[in-house]
Amino acid sequence: MIVDIHSHCLQPEHWGDEHKDHWEPAYGGAPYPVVTPESFDRVMQEGGVDVAVVFGLAASHAGVRTPNRFVADFVGRMTTPTIAFSSMDPLDPDWREQLDEAIELGFRGVKLYPVLSLMDPLAPEFDEFYRRLEANNMVALWHMGATPSPIGSLRVSQPLVIEEVARRHPGLTQVMAHMGHPWQRDANVVLRKHERVFADVSGVPSRPMDAYLALVNAQEWGTVPKLLFGSDYPLWTPAEAQDLLRRVAAMRAGDLPHVLDETVDSIIHRDTLALLGLEDPRR
Repeated sequence: MIVDIHSHCLQPEHWGDEHKDHWEPAYGGAPYPVVTPESFDRVMQEGGVDVAVVFGLAASHAGVRTPNRFVADFVGRMTTPTIAFSSMDPLDPDWREQLDEAIELGFRGVKLYPVLSLMDPLAPEFDEFYRRLEANNMVALWHMGATPSPIGSLRVSQPLVIEEVARRHPGLTQVMAHMGHPWQRDANVVLRKHERVFADVSGVPSRPMDAYLALVNAQEWGTVPKLLFGSDYPLWTPAEAQDLLRRVAAMRAGDLPHVLDETVDSIIHRDTLALLGLEDPRR
């Protein structure tokens, strides 16, 4: 089975001016692509994906917002078995109402984006939010790591931030997106330490040397079983993401350790639903 834990349904208009002003200059001027349920189904089928976890983005400080009901409508028009996550900014005064709506819609997790929302995950004011997620068996999936946006805050986007959240809320299931790039070594240390913390590899192999070091490091620290496959679609399709991972496994640097084929195979075919406590939508 292949589960894509990291795929997006947000539209260009959900970005406000943030993508145009800050992301397009950093990435050669390319606008954010339009995705449709049909394009989603096509790339998931091409990549052999059995179940896709789908969400948008929310960062009120940056003017970024994907409404819950848009996500619900989008996944409702897909044929791919999907699990919808909300995208929320807990700094919003109405976050409780947004979370209640997500639960009512049957969403099973929340995508969080502190690097752009400027939410400090360690602030005590968010403990109630974490308790509510845990009480409703919802996954917290964090964007962890870099951003090209000058208005973002890297201080709140590092894996050691999640280490402290996990210390205070050990029962909360958390996923660090992108292995916390470029702090993947820190991510591996956090993965080893906390039972309910995982990481996805979405976007990681797009920087091959970082990916090489991150995955060899995961082998040495024994955290490979906690790495989850994610494509970061539409930035990469699931097929492209799998191919890039396999290319990293083909890299050699003399007698140095290398990424094992079985490491990549295990990531692609990880039983992510069981690990995160998510029901299989095909049943």
